[in-house]
Amino acid sequence: MHRAAADWFSMTRPPRICSILGWIFLSASIVLGAEVPAGSQQSHWPNGLSADETYFPIGVWLQNPRNAARYKAAGINLYIALWSGPTAEQLAELEKAGMRVICNQNAFALANKDSKVIAGWMHGDEPDNAQSLGRGKGYGPPISTEKIIADYERIRAADPTRPVLLNLGQGVAWDNYIGRGVRRNHPEDYREYVKGCDIASFDIYPVVHDSAEVAGKLEYVARGVERLVQWTGEDKLVWNCIECTHISNESAKATPQQVRAEVWMSLIRGSRGLIYFVHQFKPSFKEAALLDDPAMLAAVTAINTQIRELAPVLNGPSISDAVALEEPSPSAPIAFMAKQHHDTRYVFAVNLGNQPAQAAFRLKAAPGSCRVGVMKIISSPLRVTAAVSPVSPRPLKSLKIR
Repeated sequence: MHRAAADWFSMTRPPRICSILGWIFLSASIVLGAEVPAGSQQSHWPNGLSADETYFPIGVWLQNPRNAARYKAAGINLYIALWSGPTAEQLAELEKAGMRVICNQNAFALANKDSKVIAGWMHGDEPDNAQSLGRGKGYGPPISTEKIIADYERIRAADPTRPVLLNLGQGVAWDNYIGRGVRRNHPEDYREYVKGCDIASFDIYPVVHDSAEVAGKLEYVARGVERLVQWTGEDKLVWNCIECTHISNESAKATPQQVRAEVWMSLIRGSRGLIYFVHQFKPSFKEAALLDDPAMLAAVTAINTQIRELAPVLNGPSISDAVALEEPSPSAPIAFMAKQHHDTRYVFAVNLGNQPAQAAFRLKAAPGSCRVGVMKIISSPLRVTAAVSPVSPRPLKSLKIR
């Protein structure tokens, strides 16, 4: 995947802090803007992923099926890609662990389309990057958008009952990525690339990045998701990849707080599925480095548990114009979203910047209603306020109001 792998708030009643990730719970009598349907994750594909509102796709990239049970215990519910597969042995191992997979549409897979383990089809990885011409021969241009679209039509024709996932590279978020070769600084390509899939995903890993332009700037993850949502016109599902190991940077690795921030930046910007990249290439190769890191594994498990608990909310419709940012901070931009689930409205917010920030939000109520609150978010790694209990410069703030 990846070049590294291949080469708040005050109201009339006081708030109750529920957790570092939380939400604002509002009375159903408050009308907060128009509802924007989220759409079913898998309603178009009878053999695709679950359409149940309690399901949210949390994947892991290119892992050995023998570790499927351990990943499932960590809250991961989907394998993305299989090495030289799928094979009968790989699918049997995944089925034993209760793990589904998005895999290549090889001859074996096509002969076993009735397998309940196969949830979707892979459509290559990072075709938007310059493509290797072979050892010592340099790189040629990216795979053309025309070929990607034609191959997508071929995959879909062979099995229209499952979605097709296309994972794109860093250029989604970073126009100046040299790895795109002759198509560097050509973001217009992506409107065409996304026509060749049902699920558009991408990867960029800011914490371990080797360019000063990107390194440490977690907001590139949010930017990539936001751009994919724009380029797809919200007609396709958008997923993205999350870092959690050294990858190829011996001196840097995301902290649990940074992983959590990347996850919630992604979700707030519109990601509908996550893929953890768990390989490490330096200082030594580890295919399943996450499983060898107890602290990070515990953090990722906690993040996934929270997502699973909030899946009905995350899969529900967004609400437009529900919340207004009244005191924006230029040094620490705040991203937020409002969601609807049954008679409950939720607001999620996260600091996209590296600096602590304070932001004020106003909840919009129906005309004539006196129940309008002003929300305060204090983002600080050191202090605890009456409204917020932050743990890092990038915490996701959430409160529950009754």
